[in-house]
Amino acid sequence: ELQITDAQNDSATQANQLATAATNADAVIINAVDSDAVSASASALNEAGVPIVAVDRAVNGADVASFVASDNVAGGEQAAAALAEAIGGTGEIIVLQGVAGTSASRDRGAGFLKGLEAFPDITVVATQTANFDRAQALDVTTNLLQANPGVVGIFAENDEMGLGAIQALGSRAGGEVKVSAFDGTADGIAAIEAGTMTSTIAQQPAELGRVAIRNVARYLAGETLPRETYVPALLANKQNVGEVSRKLGIG
Repeated sequence: ELQITDAQNDSATQANQLATAATNADAVIINAVDSDAVSASASALNEAGVPIVAVDRAVNGADVASFVASDNVAGGEQAAAALAEAIGGTGEIIVLQGVAGTSASRDRGAGFLKGLEAFPDITVVATQTANFDRAQALDVTTNLLQANPGVVGIFAENDEMGLGAIQALGSRAGGEVKVSAFDGTADGIAAIEAGTMTSTIAQQPAELGRVAIRNVARYLAGETLPRETYVPALLANKQNVGEVSRKLGIG
């Protein structure tokens, strides 16, 4: 039997849900709100003998039977190359970071900076968190653009922040300022189709879910699992957005 709970991006709520799971679950799949904050709850699951499969975001400070995620580092590198191509390999850019403490934000950011090493004429003039949130990204981007009027590109570590940046840019989005993001949500794909978002690195959430469930079943059957399983992310841009959209089942 599969029971699903939603922490609504709140670590305290997730801690309460995991405390309940420690008493009535045979295994738990965790998409951590915060990779560090979930440590105590995950350790309690370890003590209760409940195996953990972490999906999308790592669980720090506890034993995990398997970690299933997109290859966020490689995706960040793809995002850097796509944004660099869009701005002609030169200019000032802004980076909008996700929730501090999440492996997704850390790895996407690290991959992006690694990818930028191939483009010495691109300068990151501002980096600030917007917590993976569209409204916060609108405010943060508005302020950063005022301080850095020469910006020609923005990398957002998820589509929601990318969409907030697009709102802040208004008519400049996709023209004077290129926006590259990460996730491949329906709204992100729609923004690419509209020309306001240049590219997004599309995760394959259905595949992440399938692999996580499969790994739980294999573990409970006594199999030894790989410690990490990475699902490739897909670059979506104006040229291939229809193909990627069909693959993701969007639209």
